[in-house]
Amino acid sequence: MSRGNEPGHELEAALHRLRSTLARMRAELEIAQSDGQGPPVDRVLGDLGEALQHLGDVESAALAIVPVLVLDDDERLGELTARGLRRLGYEAESAGRLRALRPREVVVFDLSLSDSLDSAGLAAIRAARPIVVTGATDPGSRALAEELDASDYLVKPVELEGLAAAIKRRSSARDLQG
Repeated sequence: MSRGNEPGHELEAALHRLRSTLARMRAELEIAQSDGQGPPVDRVLGDLGEALQHLGDVESAALAIVPVLVLDDDERLGELTARGLRRLGYEAESAGRLRALRPREVVVFDLSLSDSLDSAGLAAIRAARPIVVTGATDPGSRALAEELDASDYLVKPVELEGLAAAIKRRSSARDLQG
């Protein structure tokens, strides 16, 4: 049995969470059926969303798929970047605000969003060692990226191949850290 941060342990834990969520969903449907009621649609949809999230974690652990969160204040640009990354084989999504980060998720962070983060958000971004993308090249922006412990600093417009190379570097560094 695997322990710690080993890939086997991560896969084991993700599979357990997936099985638990699906079992809860099944029980809710069986109870509703035995009571002669319709299915608790909101609850089942919530559980299904959770199960799909766990499935993504299983796939990530088993297939070494790199999850990427693109955080950009320009919603359209963020989605275009995420689409491009998906075409390259990454499990990428875009957002305009920070959400809870998944295990091993690489964050592509538009530096302009730093002002919108509270201290907990800044700590989460710092812990993620983001790939900073920005249109700014001034010393203050570079200093802010350093404060965020950015793994890379890319100036917009960013070429997809350059971003993919930065993601590979970030993923490799995370794998080496264990």
